[in-house]
Amino acid sequence: MGDQIQAIVEKLNQEPFRKNYNLITFDSLESTQLLQLLSDVLGEIDPKHAVDIREELPEQTAKRMLGLLGILKYKPPGTVSDLSAFRQGLVTGSKPVIHPLLHWLLQRTNELKKRAYLARFLVKLEVPAEFLQDETVADINKQYEELMEAFKNLHKECEQLRISGLSTAEIRRDITAMEEEKDQLIKRVERLKKRVETVQNHQRMLEIARQLRLEKEREESLAQQKQEQKNQLFHAEQRLQRAQLQLKEMHRAVVDSKPESLMKKLEEEINFNSYLVTDKLPRELESKKNSAYFLQKVVAEPAMSQSDLNVLEIKINEVNAQMNQLIEKRMMKYEPIDSKFSLYRQQASIISRKKEAKAEELQAAKEEMSRAEKQMLQKTSQAHELEGADVLKGDEFKHYVNKLRSKNTIYKKKRLELAEITAEYGVLQRTEELLKQRHEAIQQQLQAIEEKKGISGYSYTQEELERVSAVKSEVDEMKGRTLDNMSEMVKKLNAMVAEKKASLAPVIKELRQLRQNCRDLTQECDAKKIQYDSCAAGLESNRSALEQEVKGLLEECVQEESNYRYINCMKRTLEVQLQRAKEEMKAYVSPDPQERRKAVREQYTRMILEQENLGKKLREKQKVVRESHGPNMKQIKMWQDFEQLMECKRECFLKQQNQTAIGQVIQEGGKDRLVL
Repeated sequence: MGDQIQAIVEKLNQEPFRKNYNLITFDSLESTQLLQLLSDVLGEIDPKHAVDIREELPEQTAKRMLGLLGILKYKPPGTVSDLSAFRQGLVTGSKPVIHPLLHWLLQRTNELKKRAYLARFLVKLEVPAEFLQDETVADINKQYEELMEAFKNLHKECEQLRISGLSTAEIRRDITAMEEEKDQLIKRVERLKKRVETVQNHQRMLEIARQLRLEKEREESLAQQKQEQKNQLFHAEQRLQRAQLQLKEMHRAVVDSKPESLMKKLEEEINFNSYLVTDKLPRELESKKNSAYFLQKVVAEPAMSQSDLNVLEIKINEVNAQMNQLIEKRMMKYEPIDSKFSLYRQQASIISRKKEAKAEELQAAKEEMSRAEKQMLQKTSQAHELEGADVLKGDEFKHYVNKLRSKNTIYKKKRLELAEITAEYGVLQRTEELLKQRHEAIQQQLQAIEEKKGISGYSYTQEELERVSAVKSEVDEMKGRTLDNMSEMVKKLNAMVAEKKASLAPVIKELRQLRQNCRDLTQECDAKKIQYDSCAAGLESNRSALEQEVKGLLEECVQEESNYRYINCMKRTLEVQLQRAKEEMKAYVSPDPQERRKAVREQYTRMILEQENLGKKLREKQKVVRESHGPNMKQIKMWQDFEQLMECKRECFLKQQNQTAIGQVIQEGGKDRLVL
């Protein structure tokens, strides 16, 4: 509690409250002052509540505060379990009620400000159903809901913009930079205009440049149209290939199959589609609607903090625990009626899950088949484009290998030629650089001469005019070739379309007849299906009743068998224990000493005596060890000293031997020198 009051005082002494409280002054506040302080904090969160409580009744103050606390989703602490006691404490200004409330409000002021702001627009006004019968009121209510949804979307966009990091200062800086770039471009254009005005025939040159730009744009648009027409042609060829494949499949199905197989295939497809329409898709649609309903319900509520989410998780865990307890109680309680149905329910759920799994596998297989067909069409079209649709075999493959070998020799020759051309290109490039240097020098001399004569820029203008005229002639020639190519392509496309229509006409006639046959067979199949469903429903009801009865009997049998086994095990255990007790009693009462020794009591008595004797021996041994411990330690010390003394003697002896050997060697060396 002291930490809580300390946190409240620290928050109140900061901006925007600046109350200058300490622990003593805050603790000495009266109930009216506490309520006024609470009202000021609520007024900081929502400006509508910044009022003087002396100007309103206590009931009005409590009602106003409770309304805002309900919007802010405040939950009283565990000490105030009774809601009426909490309300009474809020009216009277009780410290155990006000202090936790102030601590909760001051710890999350910014979050609560946002929640109060959103509550002004997102708390829906409940209109009675009888008033909604009026069209005007209903229209206004609908408009009100639409505006609320629009506000939600705008608020989400605003939050995303705030999170994205784009600020008004950055936008202003970007606008300023773009305006500066615009001014620089305007100045640059003005300078270029002034430079161009000094050139002769600048208007004509500008007009030619404008025409060149227009022609380039027109060329780009024509190229785009050409690409679009190529794409359309490619898609048309793909559609044609798909239609041909479908036609081949239909021909194959008609030639190789019989009416019975077609009927069976249609029945399987109809059963699968009916299962999807009547069973699988409605369940998925219902689950999607439920999830959408819950999501809309969550969106309609005000924003929730992490503490609210924690409270909801705790509640969910408690409810799940209660559900698990109820399920365990129900399973422990023996209910014959439910036990009869549980086996059938389990089997039915297993069958339904298997059915759903197989339906999903079939759907996935169909999607995979469609994707494989699309890939096959794409690969076929690519093979046609590369002129390699057919697989080479036998002599054709040998001819293809020989062709590749000849191309390889040609490639080697061309590579040698390319190396020679590359070397020559290096020489020409160097020559071009020298010529460019000479050209620049001559150009500078020409400019100097033009400046002396007063006709500067004449040669540059002449070159530009020649270049523009050459470019225009090239563009005109390219445009003519493009138009000719497009006209030829359009003619080819029209001819191909007419040819394909003529080839598909008999196929379409056969397809119409087959469709009529399919409709007749479908009607007959529907009638048979209705008969089958009615018969199957009767048989299914009888089967379900029998299965329920069998399930009940099986469960009863299992229960009785488990009870029998449990009782049998208990009986065997008790028999073994009784037999052991009888044998123990017989051995204990028997006058024969050998039999008494076999008794468990005698065995444990004998073991106790043995352990006691062993303990006495160990204690005596311990006493002897304690008495001889001191002399033994002294003896160990003496032996260690003796060992060190002998080690020192050994080292001295070894040193003496080494010195003696060295002296002998020196004496022998001296004798040898004397002899020499």
